[in-house]
Amino acid sequence: MLRFTSPLAVLSLAACATVPAGTPTAPISLETVQENVRTLSSDAFEGRKPGTPGGQKTVDYLVQQFAAAGLQPGNGDSYLQKVPLVEITGSDFAPLTVGDLSFEHGKDWVGVSYRQVPATTIADSELVFVGYGINAPERGWNDYAGVDMTGKTALILINDADFAEDTLEGPFNGRAMTYYGRWTYKYEEAARQGATAALIVHEDFAASYGWNVVEGSWTGAQAYTDTGGDGSDQTAMNGWVSNDTAAAIFQAAGMDLGAMVQAASQPGFKAVSLGMPVATSFTNSSRRYTSNNVIGILPGATRPDEIVLHTAHWDHLGRCIPNDAGDDICNGAVDNATGTAALVALAQAQHQSPPLDRSLVFLAVTAEESGLLGAEYYAANPVYPLSQTVGGINMDGIAVRGETRDVNVRGGGKSELDDYLAAALAAQGRTASPDPAPEAGYYYRSDHFPLVKRGVPMFYVKSGLDLVDGGTARGEALEAEYRASAYHAPDDEYDENWDWSGLMQDLDLYYRLARALGSTTDWPEWNEGDEFRAVRQASCAASEEGC
Repeated sequence: MLRFTSPLAVLSLAACATVPAGTPTAPISLETVQENVRTLSSDAFEGRKPGTPGGQKTVDYLVQQFAAAGLQPGNGDSYLQKVPLVEITGSDFAPLTVGDLSFEHGKDWVGVSYRQVPATTIADSELVFVGYGINAPERGWNDYAGVDMTGKTALILINDADFAEDTLEGPFNGRAMTYYGRWTYKYEEAARQGATAALIVHEDFAASYGWNVVEGSWTGAQAYTDTGGDGSDQTAMNGWVSNDTAAAIFQAAGMDLGAMVQAASQPGFKAVSLGMPVATSFTNSSRRYTSNNVIGILPGATRPDEIVLHTAHWDHLGRCIPNDAGDDICNGAVDNATGTAALVALAQAQHQSPPLDRSLVFLAVTAEESGLLGAEYYAANPVYPLSQTVGGINMDGIAVRGETRDVNVRGGGKSELDDYLAAALAAQGRTASPDPAPEAGYYYRSDHFPLVKRGVPMFYVKSGLDLVDGGTARGEALEAEYRASAYHAPDDEYDENWDWSGLMQDLDLYYRLARALGSTTDWPEWNEGDEFRAVRQASCAASEEGC
């Protein structure tokens, strides 16, 4: 649960969690922000899709902007980190058969291969229901206990075992999703367990989106980071089945889906074989290409090897489904030209401010829209050791709807970063609002997360909804309007009439947080019992200089 700090407590926070004395209002240039958003979201950049001329134009522009802002090259003598990508497109899908049942691709199930192979064949693979597919030693929970998954297909429930709770209390934080509830984790764990395939049961509320989203996202070309191998450490197939499909499977096995969900939600659940073989097949075509992360640095004055990170994704969707006017360019002005422009403007502001003890690194990552791929590549191949990365700030889709009384905190209550945020917000006269949809797991769905899962504490603080002009009702209405009409659509375009005051509030907050992290000698820790505490401690223990 997010810890809300009283004004008296804020005043008494330890030095590790205060804004440095005399921190000025951030010297952030609105003109710089506007020019970068206007340029990056123009039709000339064709929606900034990696692997296209528009993507390359974006990278070239950001290199120029980083240099002009005063950043030094962040990767040796280069501003670039090459990100090798592979695009795999499945076709010729056979039905998914489970025992005597047959299910139609797209309508009933979807599946892809993470392996770079010409064909995928699943045959006579025993189907095993593994509950929520969680192995969490620190929480005393292991859905795979006592089962050998070699050659078998895991049938897995989405979200956490206690997601249906009304509160944020429970073995997996109740309504608030943990990483164990994310589909990415479930596929990773199934692969670690040696499964041949993994199928997640979709349910609208538990997933926080409908089957149409699954069908649209999991058919067609899929992009992944190219690790240099053939992906043989992954399952042969990862996929989803609809809730109706899962119910039919359990019924054929003489079981009830609802009853099995209830059983899987209890501590001590044991995996259950459904006694039916799984089979399907499809062909794969692959395309390799290279994109780039863009990296700049402001070296610290006294402890330059200690890093405070800023992240934002520069990419968007390129050309997409046309709107009524025939416009087929998804310009991505809010998502995420705003966050990318914030990198440039904050770098410029920090360069014009007194140097900090620690280094500030600004990282514009590629291929977020394909699954956080640029961030994942950096986290797996960090230019600056993660054990020497103190923490950071991720910026994705900064709102342009006016000043707010609050900010929306995703990932609150997980680490000592809460205290830094409380102090910075007190200096601004704003408050922290908890995530309004903790069950959706948004903290695990943006570019900070590949760093987080490797132990680096990161802020993900979104624009607030309590508008000075119109309150929460107007803020929620404007957010809903953006989601319905512009998000991931051609109408997410630059507007000269935007109210930039709220965005500038947010940038001032990010500036203050970086000043605080960059001037302290402390290292924020994950809270006791958090799922990322152990990996951070292991990372720190392996390094003589970090943490």
